Amino acid sequence: MENIVKISAHNALKGEIVKLVMGPVSTEVTLEIAKGVKVVSSITSTSAKRLGLKKGRSVYAVIKASSVMIATE
Repeated sequence: MENIVKISAHNALKGEIVKLVMGPVSTEVTLEIAKGVKVVSSITSTSAKRLGLKKGRSVYAVIKASSVMIATE
């Protein structure tokens, strides 16, 4: 049986990984989604390894609407 994932375009952002900070439990992933616009996410280190995340890789960030926090510098 084929795995099917249904998502909304409203909660998916394409970007390039510009920074990875891997810890024993969680990994902080920084994506640049536009020139100078970055999104930072925290995922499990197990997931980061399973997905083969590395700096320079193009990925999609799928964001759960209830988990969004916005901040400025």
